[in-house]
Amino acid sequence: MHEDEHAAAWRRIGATAGNISLATACRACAVDTGADSLGVSLIVTGELRLLGYASDERARRLEDAQLTTGEGPCTDAFVQRALVEEADLDRAYDRWPAFGQVAAGQRMRSVSALPLTTGHLRIGALDLYRAAPGVLDARHKAMAYAYARVLALLALDEHPHLLTAQHRPSRPGPQGYPPSVHMAAGVLAERYQLAPDDALARMRASAFRHDQPLHQIADHVMTHRSLD
Repeated sequence: MHEDEHAAAWRRIGATAGNISLATACRACAVDTGADSLGVSLIVTGELRLLGYASDERARRLEDAQLTTGEGPCTDAFVQRALVEEADLDRAYDRWPAFGQVAAGQRMRSVSALPLTTGHLRIGALDLYRAAPGVLDARHKAMAYAYARVLALLALDEHPHLLTAQHRPSRPGPQGYPPSVHMAAGVLAERYQLAPDDALARMRASAFRHDQPLHQIADHVMTHRSLD
């Protein structure tokens, strides 16, 4: 990754927005990398995942699907600390079977994911979704790496707790859940005398079955004290 792409990324952000933020940088990134949709997930202490940015409803659903199913490019890029690409999501069912179904439903055919890092600190991942199959060409890949550096810094500026939270080693599979999901799982566990992991599993299954974001399932549980 060359410093000229890094400087170009900052220039693009500054030229397209008077107020530099994670959102304005993500919008510039989507343009410069040719992405049709873009999502950023932030991971706190190696466990709690927060949606940092979604360019549209498709990206929001795809980011939430990775949290719900516990698989996908975001988790892989974060855990492996490396670029993860899939040139044709229609053929990725062995790699990410559940996520692949959601991607097909959103008419996305390819994805490139990069970890968001600064120094030795990993704080999340950037997902670049495209409606056509293929991988990033050399120019777009160089810009994606440059923007990943920029987005990491802006994410830390907007979410300073990512620096101060006590870190736990990352593990394969889902990198945890937002606090609202844990609270809802606790409600279900108490009502039905379930183990917390079983309550989470039921919520994830309901989200996937009804094609709803996991946080909406959690909101329903908190309101109605039930999945029904």
